[in-house]
Amino acid sequence: MVRVNAWKQSPAVMEQILPLVDKIPAFPQSVTRVLSLASDINCQARALVEVVSHDPVLTMKILRLVNSSYFGRAHKVTSIHQALVNIGLNTLKNTALSLALLGALPRKSETGFDIDALWVHSLAVGLAARRLALAVGHKRAEAEDFFVAGLLHDMGKLVFAQYLPAPFAQALEAAASGELPLYAAEERFLGVTHAQAGALLAQRWMLSETLVLGIARHHTPDDGEPSPLADVLCAANEAVKALGLGASGDSSQQALTPGTRQRLGLDAAQCQTALEGLAEEMENSRMLLAL
Repeated sequence: MVRVNAWKQSPAVMEQILPLVDKIPAFPQSVTRVLSLASDINCQARALVEVVSHDPVLTMKILRLVNSSYFGRAHKVTSIHQALVNIGLNTLKNTALSLALLGALPRKSETGFDIDALWVHSLAVGLAARRLALAVGHKRAEAEDFFVAGLLHDMGKLVFAQYLPAPFAQALEAAASGELPLYAAEERFLGVTHAQAGALLAQRWMLSETLVLGIARHHTPDDGEPSPLADVLCAANEAVKALGLGASGDSSQQALTPGTRQRLGLDAAQCQTALEGLAEEMENSRMLLAL
């Protein structure tokens, strides 16, 4: 469980967000089990395959994705066990997790907030985070965790769009005018940021403490102890906004702090090299959102 003071969550903020987070519909039993397994670093391949195989909808989505251009497999995969052999345990685990979470979150909003554009932005941040994680020296299996974090980093906005549409619309308007970055406008109009709400949602879903902390601090990576995930998410988020991939409701650019740049250990040229071809990769990856 994440310590509240690890990401500066006040009791008043907790009191405001928790009832909203609790309104998000419960997962089917199989998805809950996938989440539980995904949070266990000692997750056994057989256990995950068994759980996914007993959920025909999740199985269908995973097989469609594995057989799509997203993975670019030469031979058709017809079972979850074959998918495991082809893409590996961590990728299978995170694919199941991503599909489960995408299916659980709202896709419509009373605010007029473009949720489809947000998912495109989030997918691009996930892909960029994976590339940057590899560039700073993380192993490929670890980089998949950065992809999931990028995909889910803005899910707090979906909580606001669904359950606090009026003040969230005010925050979006302030951000659109260039008056404030969106997370600062949220603090003004809602008293809480999407990063805080998203972190609590991730915590409720039993995601790892590392992921919860990364989501909580993806706009404020210098707060508290260093978080490699928060640093990468912050850099990936700003890069995707600069490239104009999707829309997050916030067009402002947040310069990376000296601390984040130093911890990443990448200069501008190295970041640019790591992200070359990101737009093209996005086209192959949209299948994930379609599912």
